[in-house]
Parts: sequence; structure tokens; C-alpha cells
Amino acid sequence: MTALAGKTALVTGAHRGIGAACALALAEQGAQLILADRLDCSETAAAIPGALAYDLDVADEGSVLALFDVAKRMAKRLDILVHCAGIIQEKPLLETSAADFDAVIAVNLRGSFLVGREALRWMRDRQPQPGAEARAILIASDMSYYGREQFSAYVASKHGVLGLVRSWAREFAPAILVNAICPGPIDTAMLDAAHMSPEWRAKELQIPLARFGEAREIGALAAFLAGPGGRYFTGQGLGPNGGSVMP
Repeated sequence: MTALAGKTALVTGAHRGIGAACALALAEQGAQLILADRLDCSETAAAIPGALAYDLDVADEGSVLALFDVAKRMAKRLDILVHCAGIIQEKPLLETSAADFDAVIAVNLRGSFLVGREALRWMRDRQPQPGAEARAILIASDMSYYGREQFSAYVASKHGVLGLVRSWAREFAPAILVNAICPGPIDTAMLDAAHMSPEWRAKELQIPLARFGEAREIGALAAFLAGPGGRYFTGQGLGPNGGSVMP
């Protein structure tokens, strides 16, 4: 028996990167996976026996409600949420339009609210066994803790995610444990040239460990928080960040 055997987990943003790594880590611990992404996550699903894959636009309430409607018909319960869907934007403030700002907030903060609300609603209605609290894990950022020039919309959105986590942790304790993972620079598509300038990539390496993290390292932390070792964590922002932030 593995730590998450008999548990059902929903992972958003499962197409690649941190979302895919979290899904694989949970599956390795025995969880049954429901995968969702705006992009095709069939490749991730193919690597996980029995995984179900769905389309999801986290910023659209209708899409979120449709996902949960289908998922509830396919799975009896939800024990774990790992919400990874997100976007990043590097742009000086004075060049940032209201539409730019709204786009980042819609995915990162509104999406966290919509997905988290429906997941917590489903988890609330389950009948947990003693010591088997449900878990909600949201991906924030090390930037949640400090300002970063030219990333103000992203920083604001991820700081907001921490606000949701802390509020929900108090509202749903002790039946549901709610935490955030606040990664530092992780070697995923978010750090490629389409999303971040070479200058900022170089700055990201100016941390004590002097390397980018790996998505699987975030997956390992998600699996820990979802398992028995995470039973005394709620309302926390855990920082696998290579030393970029030392609270």
C-alpha cells in the first residue's frame, strides 16, 4: 500500500511542467488522478494508469462548473486538489494595459478562486475518516513574498493566491487542510524566451543554490503535503526556492 492509495486527486495545469510533475508524483503514491488543462494533457494521462483528462479554462466559471459536474459523475469523492494552472507576464508597469492585468488576474487569481471554491465544496460534502483530512494545495510563487519590477500583475495575482489559502485554511479546518507551494525559479516553459527575457533568466540564477529547480521537486512536495506527513500543515506557503526567499 502507498500513502495515497484510495484517494482521488484533481490536478489542474497538468499539460506539462509543474502540473504534470505533481500528477505523476501523486500517482506514484497510489492516488487516482483527474487531470485538467486548457491545453491537451493526454500525454500526462497516458503515463498514469486510469487517469481521466479534461479540458478546462480556469478563468471561465462555466468551464469550471462543467468540469466538476463531469468529475463528480466519474469519481465518488475528491480528496486532493493541486491547482497548478497559471500564466506569467513580464512587462513594465507603464506598458501594462488594463487588459494585460486582467488576463493575468483572470487565470492566476480568479482561476484559483473558481477551482478552489468548487473543490472545497466537493470536499466538504465527503465523509472523511478520522485522520483523513482532505487537502487543497495551490501553486503560488516565491514572488508572493517580495515585489519584482516588471512583473507587477503576476506578483499581485500570486500574492492574492496566498490570501485565499490563508482564509480557506481557517474557514475549512480541521476537515480540509489548505496550503500553498511557493516555488522559486523552476525549469519549465514559464522561464523560456516567450515568457521571460534572457536578462531575467540570468537574474533568477543569482540565488544561493545557483540553479533552477526541477518540476519533480515541486511534485515531491505536493505529494508530501497530500500525504500523512502533511497532517500538521495548514495555511502555509512552503518555499522550494533555492534560497531566493528566506522568511
